[in-house]
Amino acid sequence: MVPYKELSREELERERRAMQKEHDLLRAKGYHLDMSRGKPCTAQLDLSNDMLDVVNSKTDVHSERGADCRNYGDVAGIDEAKRMLGDMVDVAADHVIVWGNSSLSVMHDVICNSMIKGVLGSTPWCQLDSVKFLCPVPGYDRHFTITEYYGIEMINIPMNEDGPDMDLVEKYVNNDPAVKGIWCVPKYSNPQGITYSDEVVRRFANLNPAAEDFRIFWDNAYCVHHLYEDKQDHLLEILNECEKAGRPDMVYEFFSTSKVTFAGAGISGVAASKRNLEEIRKQMSVKIISFDKLNMLRHAKYLVDQDGIQAKMKQHAEIMRPKFEMVLNKLTTDLKPLGIARWIEPRGGYFVAFEAMDGCATRIIELASQAGLTMTPAGAPFPYHKDPKDSVIRIAPSYPSEEELAMAMEIFVVCVKLASAEHMLKYMEA
Repeated sequence: MVPYKELSREELERERRAMQKEHDLLRAKGYHLDMSRGKPCTAQLDLSNDMLDVVNSKTDVHSERGADCRNYGDVAGIDEAKRMLGDMVDVAADHVIVWGNSSLSVMHDVICNSMIKGVLGSTPWCQLDSVKFLCPVPGYDRHFTITEYYGIEMINIPMNEDGPDMDLVEKYVNNDPAVKGIWCVPKYSNPQGITYSDEVVRRFANLNPAAEDFRIFWDNAYCVHHLYEDKQDHLLEILNECEKAGRPDMVYEFFSTSKVTFAGAGISGVAASKRNLEEIRKQMSVKIISFDKLNMLRHAKYLVDQDGIQAKMKQHAEIMRPKFEMVLNKLTTDLKPLGIARWIEPRGGYFVAFEAMDGCATRIIELASQAGLTMTPAGAPFPYHKDPKDSVIRIAPSYPSEEELAMAMEIFVVCVKLASAEHMLKYMEA
């Protein structure tokens, strides 16, 4: 295989025609394949079916403190669920509030309350002339959707191999009082699979914000989502580092069991300082008397602690690892020699971040759709859906079966080759 940049115009045109022919054949087969979201597959959901038997009509439905989990009360969650979730992220149970099934809803509510009521007595954001958020990119599209919805200005922060560009983060946070927060997926980041280094975490903890109400939104969604037992990333615990730095209130940490047990029926939580938790608890008490404590009890009895969580995640890894290796092997075999793309090989998480030639991502997604493969839209990993280079594509291997994934990657590779050849031919004409 010869790198595309070494091909003559005639050779590149032959390659384009060959890929167009393959694409036409794929379109004619009428595939309906989905790699649009990082959803667990059915086999992963089946891993936790026995959890449904943990709480039933014959079960004692009282928490360890004796509260009837069928009734109102315990707005911040039952102790055993706090302890279990705290184990998951290495945080003490008394720093945890247990939420409903979605950590995204916790993040939304924290942003909403900051807009309407302010943070620990500060001016509500809705009363300010300018509110800004830093957004490491590529990043999680649903984070950006929340801040866009509330009219918060989003600023791109490039990602390095060890986390966000901290020189730029410090420049904005330490000098601009309009900067009120930063989105972070610190372990096996969405979509690159990057884990923040110890140095990056310590630099976060030692920020000196110009705004007293600046907060780090630490979405630790993939904290236990390793692909390998012998190759696992380590993440320094941020709350402890902020405490040591004398800024205990500067971070909210979010997490859930959404991809540990059932994606739509797990439990989630937020960890923070005592002052932050007290404010969140007051806000919660206005909207709800209690979340589903039976589900909290079910999860606490089923997963118990870190050992139980790790045992469950090993089962997930057995399903996920072959899919990731299939994707990476296909990219390495069919695309790496051509010099038209690059990617990071993650050790965990749910995605592979694929970086095409500049100006090609939108066309690749369009071609994939024509051939029956649905993927996350180009631009989605960036604020306002605007990828400055139109190059990043999020590959989500989890949901398709291995057979479907193999076919999806066949389609994807053809689309990348075709779009790249088209782009280079246009460049030659220019």
